[in-house]
Amino acid sequence: MTDSQSWTGAAYHVDRPQDGLDGLAVREEQFAAPGPHEVLIRVRAASLNRRDLMLLAGTYPVPATPGVVPLSDGAGEVVAVGSGVQRAKVGDRVAVTYFRRWNDGPMTLPLVGEQYGANLNGMLTGYQVVDEESVVQIPAHLSYEEAATLPCAGVLAWSGLTTGPRPMNEGDTVLVVGAGAVALFGVQFAAALGGRVIVVSSGEERAKRLKELGAAEVLDRQLTPDWHLAVGELTAGRGADVVLEAVGAPSIAKSIQSIGFNGQLSVTGAFPGDGTLMDPDVFNGRFFSLQRLAVGTRSSFERMNATLAEHALHPVIDRVFTFYEAVKAYEYLSTGGPFGKVVISIP
Repeated sequence: MTDSQSWTGAAYHVDRPQDGLDGLAVREEQFAAPGPHEVLIRVRAASLNRRDLMLLAGTYPVPATPGVVPLSDGAGEVVAVGSGVQRAKVGDRVAVTYFRRWNDGPMTLPLVGEQYGANLNGMLTGYQVVDEESVVQIPAHLSYEEAATLPCAGVLAWSGLTTGPRPMNEGDTVLVVGAGAVALFGVQFAAALGGRVIVVSSGEERAKRLKELGAAEVLDRQLTPDWHLAVGELTAGRGADVVLEAVGAPSIAKSIQSIGFNGQLSVTGAFPGDGTLMDPDVFNGRFFSLQRLAVGTRSSFERMNATLAEHALHPVIDRVFTFYEAVKAYEYLSTGGPFGKVVISIP
């Protein structure tokens, strides 16, 4: 390989942020050889997150840079490496972290300010050059489509359960609020780690599928609007040891009322405000840890992958679109109905 070598492929770009899907365009382009400590990936699949809808609407905390390639989540094969690269070699099957260089340790503003698909080129493309610090080897039993679901929702759910002042332990009761992608990962991980999983969702069909993923009990929020009381009954008044809150403002008060003494509440995701106000009295008499999460570190990603491999877990995929159906994939996610991840396969 020489420095003049290049690869040709198509890539989507957010040419006009805040214009929604009208600001999204696809075009053919040349991809140059990676520089020192960079890796060139032949992207095979990418997946969408709610944050990607927010980026197009201009409501995400980190604005989309005009012209940026969207989507943080993707997986593929390493086809070239720059000088000095040690974390990957040609032929490796890899995914890319959500943040460019948040490898371990506490979150800092500079670290979380560098995000693929927002102000760094993301994964809705045939090829992408990334910093070698961002590369993570993917479990051998996963397809590229499955691995593409992991960087945001998977790592976020894993971090919510396994980090913080009071991470979950085997035998804990874990309450998962919601049935979106983060919640589904949370159910799978909590069950694999030996927890008793209670889920708050809605609908008989979803309840059946959640139990297939490892939920011990599913509370239908429509049939049981005071589901925090039901959690108390299911735990003989003790409450949940860990709560993974994956809905947002409308349910946080009840999540707090579901926590046991010295438990932990992990609030996940970027939620647009809806004007919901919470009565501060819900804190009275309750002693727990609260953490607000921004995905997680590369180290968390690698530990999560080890658990996926150990238990042969497969991410839940709702639907796979082709590369040139990307706009339809965005539209499908925006309906709010998918059970699992929306994935785009890249030929």
